[in-house]
Amino acid sequence: MTHSHDHDPACEVAHSDRPAPGTDRTLVAVFASPMAGYLLRFGVELGFRPILLEPDPRRTLDGFTAVSESGDFLDDTADVVLTDHHREEIGAVLRDVLKSPARWVGIMGSPRHTGPHVRALTDLGVPPEEIARVHRPVGLNIGSRTPAEIALATLAGLIADRNGRPGGFHF
Repeated sequence: MTHSHDHDPACEVAHSDRPAPGTDRTLVAVFASPMAGYLLRFGVELGFRPILLEPDPRRTLDGFTAVSESGDFLDDTADVVLTDHHREEIGAVLRDVLKSPARWVGIMGSPRHTGPHVRALTDLGVPPEEIARVHRPVGLNIGSRTPAEIALATLAGLIADRNGRPGGFHF
């Protein structure tokens, strides 16, 4: 008996007839927050290597060891998501991330107003073309409201971007 998915690798993976391909992607969640917890946990399931970047050693996230400063993990496989747009360290952290070869950089926030990262980076002398590398909002527009939904939308957007797709229901 043959199945309709016999020669479609993606379908074979979906039906567990073939293991999912590995990924060499690193997911860096910046700041220990509820959204970061979901982002990293879901990211592990999606094949990302999870890193929590938390400059404040007093802040923790169950299940993840935090690093306090940028390191070798910020290479061209890194997708970096700032998970809190109210932290005073936004400017310094983003400035350092933007100096790295990170593949993708984004920060949570509403598209209805200018993000606080723009002023913070401008005040630190970061050129406008570098500031423009920061994606905001992050993720697909699915009406996310909870930390888990925001993490899901963010990861869906990163996967679409990684695969050269627009996201949503456009094929």
